[in-house]
Amino acid sequence: MKIRSYQGKTPQLGERVFVDPSAVVLGDVEIGDDSSVWPLVVIRGDMHRIRIGHSSSIQDGSVLHITHAGPYNPDGFPLTIGNEVTVGHQAMLHGCTIGDRVLIGMGSMVMDGAVIESDVVLGAGSLVPPGKTLESGHLYVGRPAKQVRALTEKEMSFFGYTAGNYVRLKDKHLQEPYSR
Repeated sequence: MKIRSYQGKTPQLGERVFVDPSAVVLGDVEIGDDSSVWPLVVIRGDMHRIRIGHSSSIQDGSVLHITHAGPYNPDGFPLTIGNEVTVGHQAMLHGCTIGDRVLIGMGSMVMDGAVIESDVVLGAGSLVPPGKTLESGHLYVGRPAKQVRALTEKEMSFFGYTAGNYVRLKDKHLQEPYSR
Protein backbone atom coordinates (compact mmCIF):
# COMPACT_ATOMS: atom_id res chain seq x y z
CA MET A 1 0.00 0.00 0.00
CA LYS A 2 1.09 3.53 -0.66
CA ILE A 3 0.19 5.00 2.74
CA ARG A 4 2.65 7.85 3.20
CA SER A 5 3.44 10.37 5.89
CA TYR A 6 4.01 13.98 4.91
CA GLN A 7 5.37 16.76 7.12
CA GLY A 8 4.88 14.61 10.21
CA LYS A 9 1.28 13.66 9.44
CA THR A 10 0.44 10.01 8.76
CA PRO A 11 -2.92 8.83 7.38
CA GLN A 12 -5.13 7.23 10.02
CA LEU A 13 -7.25 4.28 8.92
CA GLY A 14 -10.22 3.01 10.90
CA GLU A 15 -11.01 -0.64 11.39
CA ARG A 16 -11.55 -2.91 8.39
CA VAL A 17 -10.57 -0.21 5.88
CA PHE A 18 -9.51 -1.49 2.46
CA VAL A 19 -6.95 0.52 0.48
CA ASP A 20 -6.00 -1.03 -2.86
CA PRO A 21 -2.23 -1.46 -3.27
CA SER A 22 -2.26 0.83 -6.33
CA ALA A 23 -3.87 3.75 -4.43
CA VAL A 24 -1.90 6.59 -2.83
CA VAL A 25 -3.01 8.02 0.52
CA LEU A 26 -0.77 10.66 2.09
CA GLY A 27 -0.62 13.30 4.77
CA ASP A 28 -3.39 14.54 7.03
CA VAL A 29 -6.03 11.94 6.10
CA GLU A 30 -8.49 10.02 8.25
CA ILE A 31 -10.63 7.23 6.81
CA GLY A 32 -13.49 5.79 8.89
CA ASP A 33 -14.31 2.16 9.65
CA ASP A 34 -15.44 -0.12 6.81
CA SER A 35 -14.56 2.37 4.07
CA SER A 36 -12.83 1.41 0.83
CA VAL A 37 -10.31 3.05 -1.49
CA TRP A 38 -10.14 1.34 -4.89
CA PRO A 39 -7.44 1.08 -7.60
CA LEU A 40 -5.55 4.17 -8.73
CA VAL A 41 -7.22 6.55 -6.26
CA VAL A 42 -5.16 9.50 -5.00
CA ILE A 43 -6.05 11.00 -1.61
CA ARG A 44 -3.60 13.83 -1.02
CA GLY A 45 -3.82 15.60 2.33
CA ASP A 46 -0.56 17.48 1.94
CA MET A 47 -1.63 21.09 2.61
CA HIS A 48 -4.90 20.63 4.52
CA ARG A 49 -6.93 17.82 6.05
CA ILE A 50 -9.10 15.16 4.42
CA ARG A 51 -11.73 13.31 6.44
CA ILE A 52 -13.76 10.37 5.14
CA GLY A 53 -16.53 8.87 7.26
CA HIS A 54 -17.47 5.23 7.79
CA SER A 55 -18.78 2.85 5.13
CA SER A 56 -17.81 5.17 2.27
CA SER A 57 -16.37 4.02 -1.05
CA ILE A 58 -13.88 5.97 -3.16
CA GLN A 59 -13.86 4.26 -6.53
CA ASP A 60 -11.23 3.69 -9.18
CA GLY A 61 -9.19 6.62 -10.48
CA SER A 62 -10.76 9.27 -8.24
CA VAL A 63 -8.68 12.23 -7.04
CA LEU A 64 -9.30 13.78 -3.62
CA HIS A 65 -7.44 16.96 -2.73
CA ILE A 66 -7.80 20.19 -0.75
CA THR A 67 -7.41 23.95 -1.12
CA HIS A 68 -4.45 25.29 0.83
CA ALA A 69 -4.58 28.29 3.13
CA GLY A 70 -2.90 31.32 1.60
CA PRO A 71 -3.25 35.02 0.84
CA TYR A 72 -6.27 34.50 -1.43
CA ASN A 73 -8.03 32.07 0.91
CA PRO A 74 -6.78 32.50 4.50
CA ASP A 75 -8.44 29.33 5.86
CA GLY A 76 -8.24 27.15 2.76
CA PHE A 77 -10.78 24.38 2.27
CA PRO A 78 -10.36 20.92 3.73
CA LEU A 79 -12.11 17.97 2.10
CA THR A 80 -14.80 16.31 4.19
CA ILE A 81 -16.78 13.26 3.09
CA GLY A 82 -19.54 11.88 5.32
CA ASN A 83 -20.77 8.37 6.04
CA GLU A 84 -22.17 5.92 3.47
CA VAL A 85 -20.95 8.00 0.54
CA THR A 86 -20.24 6.40 -2.84
CA VAL A 87 -17.76 8.35 -4.97
CA GLY A 88 -17.96 7.01 -8.53
CA HIS A 89 -15.06 6.17 -10.79
CA GLN A 90 -12.78 9.04 -11.85
CA ALA A 91 -14.52 11.67 -9.74
CA MET A 92 -12.54 14.69 -8.55
CA LEU A 93 -13.34 16.23 -5.18
CA HIS A 94 -11.39 19.36 -4.32
CA GLY A 95 -11.69 21.26 -1.02
CA CYS A 96 -15.41 20.58 -0.66
CA THR A 97 -17.85 19.16 1.88
CA ILE A 98 -19.94 16.07 1.16
CA GLY A 99 -22.69 15.05 3.62
CA ASP A 100 -23.89 11.55 4.49
CA ARG A 101 -25.56 9.13 2.05
CA VAL A 102 -24.45 10.86 -1.14
CA LEU A 103 -23.80 9.31 -4.55
CA ILE A 104 -21.21 11.20 -6.62
CA GLY A 105 -21.59 9.99 -10.22
CA MET A 106 -18.68 8.78 -12.32
CA GLY A 107 -16.46 11.52 -13.75
CA SER A 108 -18.04 14.28 -11.66
CA MET A 109 -16.11 17.26 -10.28
CA VAL A 110 -16.90 19.06 -7.03
CA MET A 111 -14.89 22.24 -6.57
CA ASP A 112 -13.53 24.41 -3.75
CA GLY A 113 -15.96 25.44 -1.05
CA ALA A 114 -18.89 23.56 -2.60
CA VAL A 115 -21.25 21.74 -0.22
CA ILE A 116 -23.32 18.69 -1.06
CA GLU A 117 -25.80 18.16 1.74
CA SER A 118 -26.83 14.66 2.88
CA ASP A 119 -29.09 12.44 0.74
CA VAL A 120 -28.13 13.77 -2.70
CA VAL A 121 -27.45 12.10 -6.04
CA LEU A 122 -25.03 13.93 -8.34
CA GLY A 123 -25.31 12.52 -11.86
CA ALA A 124 -22.33 11.24 -13.81
CA GLY A 125 -20.13 13.88 -15.44
CA SER A 126 -21.59 16.74 -13.41
CA LEU A 127 -19.66 19.82 -12.26
CA VAL A 128 -20.41 21.53 -8.95
CA PRO A 129 -18.81 24.99 -9.18
CA PRO A 130 -16.91 26.65 -6.32
CA GLY A 131 -19.09 27.68 -3.40
CA LYS A 132 -22.33 26.10 -4.65
CA THR A 133 -24.59 24.18 -2.25
CA LEU A 134 -26.66 21.19 -3.39
CA GLU A 135 -29.70 20.77 -1.15
CA SER A 136 -30.64 17.51 0.53
CA GLY A 137 -33.12 15.13 -1.08
CA HIS A 138 -32.56 15.96 -4.75
CA LEU A 139 -30.98 14.74 -7.97
CA TYR A 140 -28.54 17.13 -9.64
CA VAL A 141 -27.02 16.81 -13.12
CA GLY A 142 -25.10 18.88 -15.62
CA ARG A 143 -22.15 21.22 -16.04
CA PRO A 144 -22.86 23.24 -13.96
CA ALA A 145 -25.00 20.94 -11.82
CA LYS A 146 -28.67 21.90 -11.64
CA GLN A 147 -31.42 20.52 -9.45
CA VAL A 148 -33.60 18.20 -11.54
CA ARG A 149 -36.12 16.74 -9.09
CA ALA A 150 -36.70 15.37 -5.62
CA LEU A 151 -35.43 11.86 -4.95
CA THR A 152 -38.00 9.08 -4.64
CA GLU A 153 -38.27 6.88 -1.55
CA LYS A 154 -36.77 4.01 -3.56
CA GLU A 155 -33.79 6.18 -4.53
CA MET A 156 -33.34 7.26 -0.91
CA SER A 157 -33.17 3.61 0.19
CA PHE A 158 -30.47 2.98 -2.43
CA PHE A 159 -27.84 4.86 -0.38
CA GLY A 160 -27.81 2.22 2.37
CA TYR A 161 -27.89 -0.62 -0.15
CA THR A 162 -24.93 0.75 -2.12
CA ALA A 163 -22.86 1.45 1.00
CA GLY A 164 -23.55 -2.06 2.32
CA ASN A 165 -22.68 -3.62 -1.02
CA TYR A 166 -19.26 -1.93 -1.05
CA VAL A 167 -18.63 -2.88 2.59
CA ARG A 168 -19.23 -6.54 1.64
CA LEU A 169 -17.04 -6.25 -1.47
CA LYS A 170 -14.13 -4.66 0.40
CA ASP A 171 -14.42 -7.43 3.03
CA LYS A 172 -13.87 -9.98 0.25
CA HIS A 173 -10.86 -8.01 -0.99
CA LEU A 174 -9.42 -7.92 2.54
CA GLN A 175 -9.42 -11.74 2.43
CA GLU A 176 -7.12 -11.76 -0.61
CA PRO A 177 -3.39 -12.28 -0.04
CA TYR A 178 -2.39 -9.07 -1.90
CA SER A 179 -4.21 -6.85 0.61
CA ARG A 180 -2.33 -8.04 3.70
